[in-house]
Amino acid sequence: MTTCLITAINRGIGRELVAAALAKGWTVYGSVRSAEAAREVTEAFDGKVSPLVFDVTDHKAVEAAAEALDAPIDVLINNAGIIGPDRQSPLDMDYAGFHETLAINTLGPLAVSQSFLAHILKDRPGTIITVSSQMSWMGYRKSDRIAYRASKAAVNKVMQGLATELEDEGVPVALIDPGWVRTDMGGPEADNCPADVATGILTLSETLTLRDTGKFFKWSGEERPF
Repeated sequence: MTTCLITAINRGIGRELVAAALAKGWTVYGSVRSAEAAREVTEAFDGKVSPLVFDVTDHKAVEAAAEALDAPIDVLINNAGIIGPDRQSPLDMDYAGFHETLAINTLGPLAVSQSFLAHILKDRPGTIITVSSQMSWMGYRKSDRIAYRASKAAVNKVMQGLATELEDEGVPVALIDPGWVRTDMGGPEADNCPADVATGILTLSETLTLRDTGKFFKWSGEERPF
């Protein structure tokens, strides 16, 4: 049976990932930031999900959660992310908000991946997937939401490096572009259904091999440029 860990499962893509994984019969662990959120997701999924309480920016808490877990992880999905501060133009930047965006979107996935690596390697090499964004693409020069764009471009490079480091361990590492998704972050006018995106991410996680490590994929499975 496949065991997965998904960060930020109380809403959006994370919540849909839990539903899709449970539908496949997977064992699901998921991070939330409070005991209240843990109770809510436990009730929502009839006790079938095991919540872990930590904030991805609190690296000591992440390490403690990893130390307390006694289970292999076949699929780690770094899903936690924020859109960033209201002011994030190159000419008008909320620097504290930029720092928080980097802490969650860039450093968080690396901290979680490092802390739970022993679980990913425990029985057989698992897979690490990080939810990035089409807004990270270096091929255009848009300047809106620049803190968010920069954080996602940075996590792409971080995970590309992690893929290189873990290749000899047999651990595929990949990035996912979920597109514009109808969530609290994406809004009601977005193109993609979160349930469809979640299903696509899990499908990719099942087919990912070392030939794919370090690559960036659309949620529908096609490789895309960085």
